Amino acid sequence: MSVLLGFAVGLLAVRLLVGAGHDLLRAPTLERPNRHGRTVPTAMGVLAVLAVVLVEAGRSLLGAFGVGEAPGDAARLLVLVACVGFGLLGLLDDVAGTQSDHGFRGHLGSLFSHGRITTGLVKIVGGGALAVVLVSAGRAAVVSGAGVASGASVSGARVVTDALLVALAANMTNLFDRAPGRAIKVGLVAWLPIALVARADSVGVAVAPVVGAFAGLLGDDLHERLMLGDAGSNVIGAVLGLAVVLECSPATRTIVLAVLVAFTLASELFSFSRVIERVSVLRRLDELGRGA
Repeated sequence: MSVLLGFAVGLLAVRLLVGAGHDLLRAPTLERPNRHGRTVPTAMGVLAVLAVVLVEAGRSLLGAFGVGEAPGDAARLLVLVACVGFGLLGLLDDVAGTQSDHGFRGHLGSLFSHGRITTGLVKIVGGGALAVVLVSAGRAAVVSGAGVASGASVSGARVVTDALLVALAANMTNLFDRAPGRAIKVGLVAWLPIALVARADSVGVAVAPVVGAFAGLLGDDLHERLMLGDAGSNVIGAVLGLAVVLECSPATRTIVLAVLVAFTLASELFSFSRVIERVSVLRRLDELGRGA
């Protein structure tokens, strides 16, 4: 499967789920007021996760019958685990979380000051643990244009820094999910250089359906017919972070990690939304395609 075909299949799969998911979209448990006070179903990023599961099931089944790629590709499995794992952690926060605590400081403050474990803290710890598992398995493989071959070793320090990259990437897209369509736009922009580097290798092909599925939700997100929630914004960030870990050199990963750390620290000090509103170019890009 090529990157473009994978993107298109992911987009088509999520559109079919949106069309068939009327009851899910109306579930009272998932309804939340958006920035305009309009009641909108949240956590709809779970539809993109389900779309990826269906796509991978189809690819595996066809591969078992000798059509397309053979089943068992390591990159595809890692991306699928990232989607499901970060999707579940995000869904927990969407359904059971509160608006009283925000950011790392808020969740840690709630723990140390009040002895209270928030769903956000569960997401942070669980996401970090999942990231460690993913990068440990991923860096135990050598990613090349021909595919994934096992046997590469990786230091403990590199596992920690790569896991931090994946976890912070998941958090970063969540930080941008403060206006309709913004998180998906950021994800699409971030995916372009990764796609150019990966091209049609195993990582590029594994990530394409994920990005396609989220692109398929962009119109509904922009027009406020649904909200991604953490079940979506965390997933696209985590998958792109994992793609960087699997595809890029240690030097590139270190640079990406430094940028993510800087943005994360900045988010504790000021609002990204206010910066976007004050910079005309960013504001126009942010509002592009948005409507009532």
